[in-house]
Amino acid sequence: MKPLRMTKSAIDFLNTLPPKHHKQVVTQWFRLWSVPYPTDSKQLTGHQKLMRVNCGEYRIIYKVEEETVNVPLIGKRNDNEIYKLLERLNF
Repeated sequence: MKPLRMTKSAIDFLNTLPPKHHKQVVTQWFRLWSVPYPTDSKQLTGHQKLMRVNCGEYRIIYKVEEETVNVPLIGKRNDNEIYKLLERLNF
């Protein structure tokens, strides 16, 4: 199994979620551990190595590097703010 890593900003966002949504996102995050490229994941346009997967009303942005699944951001699905943050992170 691949190690999982999450940035501080992703953890901070996760900690603001209501319990039901928190559980949904964490469950999806752990699924990436065993299946890093689920059928509903898509490559981000303009970011060759970054992927996204939807989880309810949230989106997980991640990158698989060798044996590690890195999650730099989690955000609302229909909110462009997650992509603005991604550009600032230069991940």
